[in-house]
Amino acid sequence: MSTTTSPATASADPAAGASTTSTEAPWANDTVEFSNTSSSPPSWASGTWRPFRNVIVCRMAPGSEDRVGPVFAYYDRTTRPQDLGVVGRVLLSYQGLYLHVIERKQDPEISGQRRGLPAFQAIAEAIAPYVTPYPSYWQNPSHSVAKQFYGWVPEGEVSADREMTVIVQRMRPGSEADIARVFAESDAGDLPRQTGVTGRWLYSMEDVFVHLLEQDRATAAVVRENHESMRPAFGKVMAALAPYVSPYDPETWQSPRDSVARVFHRWTAPDWKPGDPEPVPAEEEPSSWT
Repeated sequence: MSTTTSPATASADPAAGASTTSTEAPWANDTVEFSNTSSSPPSWASGTWRPFRNVIVCRMAPGSEDRVGPVFAYYDRTTRPQDLGVVGRVLLSYQGLYLHVIERKQDPEISGQRRGLPAFQAIAEAIAPYVTPYPSYWQNPSHSVAKQFYGWVPEGEVSADREMTVIVQRMRPGSEADIARVFAESDAGDLPRQTGVTGRWLYSMEDVFVHLLEQDRATAAVVRENHESMRPAFGKVMAALAPYVSPYDPETWQSPRDSVARVFHRWTAPDWKPGDPEPVPAEEEPSSWT
């Protein structure tokens, strides 16, 4: 049985909010696979280049990953987001939260390109039963975009074989400056080098704290195997964060691994790498980001 789209449906995810024509749902029988980390794509293998990332935070009906993931997977396969500046995306779930990491060639404030995936309205309607706004002040899709309040990368070249872990916790609203200070002090020392950290980006959405942690894959594996040896160094950071950050769900939390979100869809532009020439832009409809 096929389904058709109606004229307009608002979406909490601003990466799913423009118009298109009616379409069937060819993703209905697709499945998704879970992973705790997202690898750095081979096409991006570089010691210095990283995409510009937006992080969208919404609520998601528990167990609906297999309804949401295939929708994006279908349109990522059949359209060309890279022509509109989007070169990757990661969808994750965590304790009733939906996290959408959009990876762009560069900051839209610089490029002026704020559009993402084509056929947005079809996506909006398909995910609307499962993905809903998180913030109390939500009035339009742009309010689902988390605020980046800290970013750090080491100087010089780093391993091109990197993985990204997304950590989710509660935070005291308004404590961004204090959290950033704690991480800045730690990142100025030896701990990032010892644990293979190649980048860190912090985001907030009311009481949700999202930590994008990029690491050298081999070093990260060693740290996970020998976590106890790093406990004193990690403990100092956690103690400094304690007044501002806590487990998202204290009743189920037992160890730091319980704060890691799970990847259920990962897409990377298969025919683009940093330095490729840009296509001639086609005419576009107004941006859903404005």
